[in-house]
Amino acid sequence: MEIYDTEEERLEAFKRWWKESGKSIIMGLAVGFAVILGWNYWQDHRKDQAAQASVLYDQLLKAVEADQKDTAEKLAERLQKQFDGTEYALYGELFRAKLKVQQGDFTAAKEILKKIAASSNPELKNVATLRLVRLMMANGEYEQGLQLIAGVDAAETSSFAGAYDELVGDLYVALDRLDEARTYYQKALRNGYQSPLLQLKINDLTAPEQLENQK
Repeated sequence: MEIYDTEEERLEAFKRWWKESGKSIIMGLAVGFAVILGWNYWQDHRKDQAAQASVLYDQLLKAVEADQKDTAEKLAERLQKQFDGTEYALYGELFRAKLKVQQGDFTAAKEILKKIAASSNPELKNVATLRLVRLMMANGEYEQGLQLIAGVDAAETSSFAGAYDELVGDLYVALDRLDEARTYYQKALRNGYQSPLLQLKINDLTAPEQLENQK
């Protein structure tokens, strides 16, 4: 540590230090302020975007409730174009996929559901995947549906496991692989999955004498 005898020496030392380090300090402060201002702007922008998307999504829900299909579809498209990547846009796309199915445009519905299934929202991913598989089943794409479910990350499906098991059972029934269907239905039942038709499906696949023994 340097020791200075006079005020002049201390002043000269400060001048040398400032000459060597002043620019980097100013630059550092400027960058720091820019980062803070940029972050605050981004946060405000996100809040503003979310508020606008929320209003638009509320209008979409009202249009769906009033069975105004054309209006609902246009609002869903606006959400997608203006607020792509937000959860409001993804929920809007779920409605749009449903409308496409009602219009008989299964190809468009599948593409919409595939996009949602590839999103980062775990709940929406699973909802979209389940709907996509049901749509594939309606089109006779049973094996493809099984393959799609097999590729789902089990770690992200815990709360949807029963729904997947029942759907796999449905696919196996469609393929006339009844033993495998029964296995998956029973698995869903054992895990506490609540479905109004699940027990009926199991009964339909159980021989009458076995049902009598279970009484």
